[in-house]
Amino acid sequence: MSQKVIRTGNSAAVTLPSEFVKDLGIHIGDQVRVRTEKDRGKIIFSFTGVKQLPLDEKFLQKSKR
Repeated sequence: MSQKVIRTGNSAAVTLPSEFVKDLGIHIGDQVRVRTEKDRGKIIFSFTGVKQLPLDEKFLQKSKR
């Protein structure tokens, strides 16, 4: 998945895909914990109060072995 950086006021922003928002149950105004790993060029977002996504079938079959 690829998203563009957009301007919002004097800041930059990246939008969340609507399917991701819907699947996790994210709502406007929810708190988000942001962690940066500058040396790796990463930003990690942790959304509080979201539901857990179901595990992938391939993962479940591997763990049963």
